[in-house]
Amino acid sequence: MIRTTLAASLLLTVSTSALSAQDVYETEQANFRVETVAEGLNMPWSIGFLPSGEMLVTERDGGSDGLRIIDADGNLRAEPVTGLPDDVVVNRQAGLFDAIPHPEFADNRLVYISYAQGTREAHRTALVRGRLSDDLSTLENVEELFAVNFDIATTRHHGGKILFDRDGYLWLSLGDGGDHMDEAQDPSNHIGTLIRLNDDGTVPSDNPFAGGNGGAPEVWSYGHRNIQGLAQHPQTGTVWSHEHGPRGGDEVNIHLTGGLNYGWPEITYGINYNGTIITEERARDGLEQPIWYWNPSIANSGAAFYTGDAFPHWQNDFFVGALAGMHIARLETDGDRVIGQERLLEDLEERIRDVRTGPDGFLYFTTDSDEGRVLRLVPAE
Repeated sequence: MIRTTLAASLLLTVSTSALSAQDVYETEQANFRVETVAEGLNMPWSIGFLPSGEMLVTERDGGSDGLRIIDADGNLRAEPVTGLPDDVVVNRQAGLFDAIPHPEFADNRLVYISYAQGTREAHRTALVRGRLSDDLSTLENVEELFAVNFDIATTRHHGGKILFDRDGYLWLSLGDGGDHMDEAQDPSNHIGTLIRLNDDGTVPSDNPFAGGNGGAPEVWSYGHRNIQGLAQHPQTGTVWSHEHGPRGGDEVNIHLTGGLNYGWPEITYGINYNGTIITEERARDGLEQPIWYWNPSIANSGAAFYTGDAFPHWQNDFFVGALAGMHIARLETDGDRVIGQERLLEDLEERIRDVRTGPDGFLYFTTDSDEGRVLRLVPAE
């Protein structure tokens, strides 16, 4: 069943007013304070936690100098990490995206980075990995693992989210390139798809098109517009994604099996930005339906399931940043279903880019600004 924010009966009561004197936010299931971890960042796009306590933060507009380190004491290092590829394209939505440590980083020190690669006239989303030096200053032995097989000249819809699942598979989200929406219906290219790889960039033998018949071997699913959130449900193990709709129709999808078509642009709950109709169809046999969608659009960004202990009532809830909506959406889950929504931090009036559960159990997020910050939610007590 489709769950929408228009269905008022499904929405949780929202009470996110800040108590300015005490800096306490009272919400449906938790009271918290907002703490600033670091500031002065240029469009911070992604947070990645290292086992030694440091954080990797990417600056989308930082290009090859856009990987930063916040040390275990919360101090932003003045110098960026060196050694990143020198062909990062920075142009509106194009730039440096995720930087995620390997699950066994403590042993191999590998970091995986997604970015817009090439030139403004011909670029693509690419994935590289390298070894982070012991002093965290340099990315060494950088190698390319994957690059989209379709070049674009547009500045929109690159995807770029990375996920390591509990089985060690590596997922990468991709967009439709903005002006190439029809290509999302062709799984033989990577436009508008979700990619699944082994950690060395090779193709898992059980990928739906692993043999190259009917689609590109790396493709897990297709018919996506621009996946900006990617996470694995901590209880069910299902991979969840969410993607930007056009004007309305931002959606949350689950990925129970490979080879599925999620419909864009053949079906959508949104319309063009100028108000014209993309398609009259909202559903069609053989095309997957979202488990939740937003209408009007919130411009959803990074996402994470909450798995910490600091907020026990938030366990297994799905937290989604909102850019245009300027809030964090807490989607309450029951298995692989969304059963309600609460909007947090609306009065902060900040575009939220990434959301992550920290190893300390706090909820971290970044603000989308050329004077961006890394902040976290901590229990009010």
